[in-house]
Amino acid sequence: MALEGSLKDFGLADILQLICFQRKTGILVLEGRMDKVRMLFLEGNIVSAESKRRIEDNRIGKILLKKGIIKEEDLQAVLEEQRTTGNKLGNILINRDLVKKEIIKEILKNQITETVIQVFGWKEGTYEFTAQGVPPDKEFLISLDTQHLLMEGLRIVDEWSQIKGKLTLDTVFIIKNESTFNLTDDEKEIFSCVDGENDVSTIIDISGLDNFQVSKTLLSLMEKGAIEAADEVPLVVREDTVAPKKELPSFLGYLPVVVIIISILLSFAIVLSQDRSIIKEFRASGMIEDLRFLIETYKFEHSEYPENLGLISNKKDPWKRPFIYRIKDDSFYLISAGADGSEGTEDDMY
Repeated sequence: MALEGSLKDFGLADILQLICFQRKTGILVLEGRMDKVRMLFLEGNIVSAESKRRIEDNRIGKILLKKGIIKEEDLQAVLEEQRTTGNKLGNILINRDLVKKEIIKEILKNQITETVIQVFGWKEGTYEFTAQGVPPDKEFLISLDTQHLLMEGLRIVDEWSQIKGKLTLDTVFIIKNESTFNLTDDEKEIFSCVDGENDVSTIIDISGLDNFQVSKTLLSLMEKGAIEAADEVPLVVREDTVAPKKELPSFLGYLPVVVIIISILLSFAIVLSQDRSIIKEFRASGMIEDLRFLIETYKFEHSEYPENLGLISNKKDPWKRPFIYRIKDDSFYLISAGADGSEGTEDDMY
């Protein structure tokens, strides 16, 4: 029986951790709103990852062209042979002595990594893992440490949270400082794409790099003062258009201080009046996540959900009550009844 469900209930990090821990071999298919990704695992490690939206061979060709490893006419000849024979682009390039095997292998590793990591950003979607034999690629033997990819994915998701809100795909940048003396090679490459007209999405296409790498480099260029967003150029305000500052009556000057003091006193009173329910709710949420992982692990090992929670854990919720657990078709229902102990009320914890 396949392990399947919603990414809202069981995220990619949990799935990868489970497959890695159990050293499973099989195929994981993840489907989101914009893409469908297929990952192959051999004894817990990732050996392949394909995206329906990001065609592997097209990206290999673009990268090799951008790096100057092959010429346009060579690529077109290889693509024509691929259309007629159906062979992989990498194999054709190697057989024609156009590219070394190590270069293709490194590009494939990077593509697998990028494909897996971009799924960490999905807010919703479905997953299905089927345990089955996976034939190894004899030409390119690739095996990536799933645990390492998991940690890398979580790190990048954390970095993405810092990027969000600072730029979007339609942000346009202009040159602020022409000097490239203190820029890295990657920064110089992205810097050369900034012309006051290209937005972020256009720069991504031109550079051949992934969204995160381009966005991170653009932010680095902003921090170094090399570029700035076109809509953030400071406006010049004439001095004579600024209205003179009016003096407030003296007693009004104390109003902000009085308001702040009252706000602090009210906040302090509210905090004192609250019990520890917020802390308990936080603990309950964490305990439910742990139980979900144990339940999915049990299903993975026994091909069915546990009949009761006693088979995996005897823990009670922070209010000293048993968690409510029921099997529903091919899924399960798990909650804490919260502080009031009544199921179906507003304080239920999922």
